[in-house]
Amino acid sequence: MAEEPATTATTQAPKKEGGFPPFDTTTFPSQLFWLAITFAFLFTVLWRVAGPKINSAITNRRGAINGAIKDATAARAEADAAQAGYEASLAAARSRANALAEETRQSLNAEIARAKAEADAQAHQSMHDADARITATRDSAKAAVGAAAREAAVAIVERLTGDKVSAEDAAKAIGN
Repeated sequence: MAEEPATTATTQAPKKEGGFPPFDTTTFPSQLFWLAITFAFLFTVLWRVAGPKINSAITNRRGAINGAIKDATAARAEADAAQAGYEASLAAARSRANALAEETRQSLNAEIARAKAEADAQAHQSMHDADARITATRDSAKAAVGAAAREAAVAIVERLTGDKVSAEDAAKAIGN
């Protein structure tokens, strides 16, 4: 069977047992003592061990950064000098190329003028030779026509009249 709970009325406040130890005022002196010892220990460790390591790491890093900046500045100055040298050599090369092109152009123009003068002289000589041949051919043709006219005159007179005429008389008659 079930028992009925007994209820008792008490006028006393219940006794606090335990609670949160840091708020217990009876333990404040020991807490402060251990806080001071722990703080002193950690401060000493940080000051003597970790502090110099952190400081040396910062110093090394600062030195590395400053060295890198110095190297980068030197490399930039070198690159600027190299670029200036490159641009100067490029300008000199352009100038030489332009001078060489002008020299080649003048040389080709002189060669063309010389070839043209040779061709003109050769054409003039060929024309003079052709004129001489034409004059010689014309003269020989005139002589041949004159001879043919004399022979034809002699043959015509002989056929028409039956008399034989000399070549000199036929030439006088023709007007040659």
